[in-house]
Amino acid sequence: MISKVEQAALKQSNKRMQFEPDEKIGVIEVDNFPALGKLAALRFLEWVQSNPNGVVSLPTGKTPEYFIKETKRFLHNWNKKNIKKELEAGGIDTNVKPEMGGLYFVQIDEFYPINPKQHNSFYNYVNNYYIKGLGMDHKKALLINCNEIGLSEGMPLESIWEGKVVDLSLRYRAPLNIKEEVRKNILYRIDQWCVEYEDKIKALGGIGFFLGGIGPDGHIGFNVRGSDIHSTTRLTKINYETMAASASDLGGMEVAGRSLAITIGLATITYNPECTALIIAAGEAKSGIVADSIQSIRNVFYPATALQILSNARFYITEGTSKFLYQRKSVYLSKSKTLTDAQIEEIVVRVSLGLDKKIEMLTKEDYYNDSFGRLLLAEYSSSLDKLNSRVTASLKSKIEAGINSDKNTVFLHTEPHHDDVMLGYLPYVVRHIRVHSNTHHFATFTSGFTAVTNSFMLTLCRNMKNAIGRNLYDLRLHFSRGYFDPGSSRYKNRDVWKYLDGVAARS
Repeated sequence: MISKVEQAALKQSNKRMQFEPDEKIGVIEVDNFPALGKLAALRFLEWVQSNPNGVVSLPTGKTPEYFIKETKRFLHNWNKKNIKKELEAGGIDTNVKPEMGGLYFVQIDEFYPINPKQHNSFYNYVNNYYIKGLGMDHKKALLINCNEIGLSEGMPLESIWEGKVVDLSLRYRAPLNIKEEVRKNILYRIDQWCVEYEDKIKALGGIGFFLGGIGPDGHIGFNVRGSDIHSTTRLTKINYETMAASASDLGGMEVAGRSLAITIGLATITYNPECTALIIAAGEAKSGIVADSIQSIRNVFYPATALQILSNARFYITEGTSKFLYQRKSVYLSKSKTLTDAQIEEIVVRVSLGLDKKIEMLTKEDYYNDSFGRLLLAEYSSSLDKLNSRVTASLKSKIEAGINSDKNTVFLHTEPHHDDVMLGYLPYVVRHIRVHSNTHHFATFTSGFTAVTNSFMLTLCRNMKNAIGRNLYDLRLHFSRGYFDPGSSRYKNRDVWKYLDGVAARS
């Protein structure tokens, strides 16, 4: 059943909810990330109006940023004329203000082990942004507090798992000493706690409203690629992609790589057949995994496909995220009065790659056999040779533009991670660095899986200081010989060779 909020969103976008048979789950497209948060907030408020004592499970991290902002904005300004008008335009009945106090809250997941007082723990996030922030009742919240799970009273979490390393092999092997015996018993108690957490959710009738993001591997909560579709609440390992996505929350990849997670399962989310389950995703970076999750049959390789059994499950996405929903894209392109040059080039390249055939050699039949290619035939059927030549010339001009070197130019190279420029366009950078009239500035905004803790950086600095102290005589000798002279190609090459030899020797 399509809700009034969803009807309003579909009307505004002038697009359909679902294109069968390709799409196995409903989709609503919006223009941008803030609009995504607003739509999710409107749907949430609409649901709460009908389910004032319902069970909700909401996400943490960056995904719900605008969802939280918009929900609070609507709730705090409900009776203002402009807000009422905005709510009504979005499909909301403004006569009934949603009350958050009657809701039951279920925390989706948490890192383990992590102190709940730590600012980046999900327990802390949930309490600040949902329980306090939206005015929910703490007594009606099922939360994941690592200080209370599996530990005896007065037993500090930090004293059990040294270096935050949890050895799950203790579930299946005999402990080697008293310390391991204690840890083994704690693991059993954690597993029992997870069973009881699952039972509490089911005793409430299951989750009625679920909102989540989707990871680069398709993970929902910490249900990573390969998770059992019938999985329930558990303590589990996380894969590399999820570690990378979580590293900025935990303080670096070296910390994320050691962490486990407690998460509700895919079957936990789908236990209530009436559950409204929303997955929100923005940007082309997510387009591949979103398309696979929407268009594939239920498969452990794509965790979100587990939601297909829910009639109220939806993907709320931005237009860029719909890039690989080909049936949807084909229908809307066919309705366009004119195609842009970018769209034309994309179609021609698609046909060329699909047939592994040069663009100049593409025929009328080649275009006709492709659902997108057929869109070009109406306009270019009598001049396909000219079309092929035009696209070929355009692509060549772009390649040549990347080959040419600019002079007397100032470049600002920016990257979110320390290796993005290198991986993205290193040859272009090197070519322009060799032109001495150019000036280059590099700005690296380190985050995500390349982020590291202060202690890690301090260790590197201390190691460097010690290395300089041990090799002070050699450094002075190098300076006296002109080893670091920018004009010395001999020493410059030697330094590169020493570095590459060191990499090869793993030194």
